[in-house]
Amino acid sequence: MDFGLANWMCVFVRAGALLSVFPLFSSRNFPIQVRLALGASLAFLVAPTLTPAPVAGLSLGAAITLIAGEVGIGLVLGFASRMVFYAIDFAGGIIATEIGLTFSPNMNPFSNVQQDSPGLVLYFLAAMLMLSLDLHHWLLVAFQRTYQFLPIGHAGLREALLEDILRRASGIFLLAVQLAAPIIAVSFLMSLIFSVLGRAVPQMNVFVESFSFRLLIGLGVFGLTLNLMAQHLLNYLRRLPDDLLRVAQLLNVG
Repeated sequence: MDFGLANWMCVFVRAGALLSVFPLFSSRNFPIQVRLALGASLAFLVAPTLTPAPVAGLSLGAAITLIAGEVGIGLVLGFASRMVFYAIDFAGGIIATEIGLTFSPNMNPFSNVQQDSPGLVLYFLAAMLMLSLDLHHWLLVAFQRTYQFLPIGHAGLREALLEDILRRASGIFLLAVQLAAPIIAVSFLMSLIFSVLGRAVPQMNVFVESFSFRLLIGLGVFGLTLNLMAQHLLNYLRRLPDDLLRVAQLLNVG
């Protein structure tokens, strides 16, 4: 196997693993053939810019280990780029619980799983922001730049990488709370008001009476604060290319 084919194969498996979990491209309704073609095209563009892959004299086991390492790199990079959508799922669950929409889940066409309505709205909002601002293109550019920090065959696990992943996982909860904060605040005020009414008018069925008010006011606040939620999502999405480069640096063991 010559060096050019080795480079292409190593880039292809890294790109294919990235696209298998990459936001939007990994959706169920995105054809696998198109995903493979995109990975192959990306490999054709990136491979000629790299130094020859260290495959000369490798045994079969060492070659498999090298390919497995490239697959692992792609999966870690894809996981880092998907975290914002994990935060959206969490925020959607919080909002649906607060306003009482947990009993009406809808099918998410991207992931083919049932999701609460607020989470689905936020998912589409993040997808539109990502595509309209060409952030998916910037993420692919960042993928090409990862080879400057993480050449082929130089990946490994480090304690700093695990700490960074834990920090990003905690950031999921922070972003979810930021997105759901207006709804949480309104829900708290509604609970406080109806608790006082329940004490003042014991004959009132507080739970039944508060349900419709909680739903209507919650939906109103959700609609009015979508612009604020979009800003939080945009601030996170803009950092994704730099996050991929940071993860690539932490994966490099020299």
